[in-house]
Amino acid sequence: MKDLIELRRDIDRIDTEIFRLFGERAEVAAGVAEYKRANNTRVFDPVRERQKIADAASRVPEDLATYGQVLMDLLMEASRSRQHELLGDADNNDLVAAIDAARRETPEVFPRAGRVACQGVEGAYSQLAAEKFFRHPDIRYLQSFEDVFQAVEDGEVDYGVLPIENSTAGSVNKVFDLMGAHEFHIVRSTRVKVDHCLLAKKGTALADVRDIYSHEQAIRQCAAFLATMPEARVHVCENTAVAAQMVADSDRADVAALSSRNCAELYGLSVLGSAVQDRDNNYTRFACISKKLEIYPGAERSSMTLVTPHQPGSLYKLLAKFYALDINVVKLESRPIPERDFDFGFYFDIDCPVASEEFRALMSTIEGLCQDFRYLGSYSEII
Repeated sequence: MKDLIELRRDIDRIDTEIFRLFGERAEVAAGVAEYKRANNTRVFDPVRERQKIADAASRVPEDLATYGQVLMDLLMEASRSRQHELLGDADNNDLVAAIDAARRETPEVFPRAGRVACQGVEGAYSQLAAEKFFRHPDIRYLQSFEDVFQAVEDGEVDYGVLPIENSTAGSVNKVFDLMGAHEFHIVRSTRVKVDHCLLAKKGTALADVRDIYSHEQAIRQCAAFLATMPEARVHVCENTAVAAQMVADSDRADVAALSSRNCAELYGLSVLGSAVQDRDNNYTRFACISKKLEIYPGAERSSMTLVTPHQPGSLYKLLAKFYALDINVVKLESRPIPERDFDFGFYFDIDCPVASEEFRALMSTIEGLCQDFRYLGSYSEII
């Protein structure tokens, strides 16, 4: 039996030969690209790729059939990407052209002021986010998240501010469900520290509270505190600031709201409990959206939605593309597709400078891996 040193030497020798052949294969693929350029032929040939991947299983021992097919799939993907690069497909891709145009036409500095739509009323966390995005926002408060999307889409405002996820309660499902129904682009994001307080009218004691109002996310974030008040009924409303306003306008002295300390001062309420959320490091991430694609200098995070084919390995191939380009996926979430039973799409956030060649390569080839693809924008996240 060979010792470990000898076995590793054999592996190194085999690897050297594999990579020599890989380079030779790449040179032949370059010739294929030139032939396809001359004959105006598409790079992607699904029939041949299926045949090659199926054939790979018969070229290795039976117990390695699956691994052989995976290896061939990676080789085909590498060849396809190389051909796209040699043919300059990124330069002729409509999406890449739109991104390049947005980078040229977007001002170098993010605006200090603007007409901004937020869901809720004065004192909402969306207001705090808007004031992080803009030094002088002209805020228009709307009743629902859909109203914010619609106001942006109709051009009634320049920007909209929407919560998209919370570090404790996860994604804001209503916002994600509305994304597919509206035309918009994300131009910036930020995080807002969330400190929920239990607010009530002055003179109300904690033991007096029988009904508590707040947004569903805030209710989930304060589950442990609410469990200490079993006699109180919990009600969902549109917004934490709306909850505080409802309590302030109510004739009852036994109602309270989970809202911010800022709303206590704004609506003249007392704080019965401070920082009652389950976790102290509780942040909500907000997106600033616009109708027009705007890409400001330094953008290094991008968002997209897509639907993969209903075939084994479709998502794997997509993730392999990110891996091959050394692009970090920071968020991946599946969402049901409206009006399509048990069909799901995917939402991605990736970290990759928009000016990088890797990003251009991704944008010029990713649509070929999807049934539906939608680029939502590239932006910076301010802390």
